[in-house]
Amino acid sequence: MTALVLASGSASRRAILDKACVPFTIDPADIDEGAVKAGFAGTPAELALELARQKALAVSPRQAGKLVLGADQVLEFEGRAYDKSRDEAEARARLIMLRGRTHALVGGLVLACDGQIVWQHQSRCEMHVRNVSDSFLDRYMRDAGSILTAGVGGYAYEGLGAQLFERVEGDFFSVLGLPLLPLLDALRQHGVLEG
Repeated sequence: MTALVLASGSASRRAILDKACVPFTIDPADIDEGAVKAGFAGTPAELALELARQKALAVSPRQAGKLVLGADQVLEFEGRAYDKSRDEAEARARLIMLRGRTHALVGGLVLACDGQIVWQHQSRCEMHVRNVSDSFLDRYMRDAGSILTAGVGGYAYEGLGAQLFERVEGDFFSVLGLPLLPLLDALRQHGVLEG
C-alpha cells in the first residue's frame, strides 16, 4: 500500500480522513500563502488549486515515495477571493456583507508523489446565506468562538454555521474543504486504499 501524507494542519480535513478510515500522516506545508496570493492573477478557483499545488509540492520532496495531499479553499464573492478574517470585527463585517446573498466556496485538491503532480481536482459550492436578523448575528458572534477566524467564511457548516444558510448547492465534504468522494477514488487508483 502507498502511504498518504496530508500537507495541512487543518483539523477539519484530518477529521474527514479519520472518519473515512483513510490511513495518513501529517506534514504541514510551510508556504508563504500571502506571497502566492499577491502575485496571482487568475480566478479564485485557480488560486485555490494553485495553493493546493504549492502545498503538495512543498512537502513531496521530503516524503519520498509517498503520496502527498495538498488542499485549499477560497471564498469567492462577486469575482473576488477572500481570506480568513483577521479578527472578530472583520468576521462580522464579512457575515453582514454575505447576509441575504450567495457566495461560493471553491476548492483545490492535489496529489503529488516524488515532486510530481499525479492528480488534481477542483470543487465549487454555492452558499446561499439567509437574511439573518441582527439578533441572530449577535448570538452567532457570541457562540461561534474561534471558527470566526479559522474558516474563510467565518462559519463551520458542520455546526452552528449551518443556521446561516437557506440553501447550499454542492457536496457536503466540499463545503468542509475536502471533496471526499473524488479523493477516495484517486486514493484507490494510487494504491492508498483497496479497490
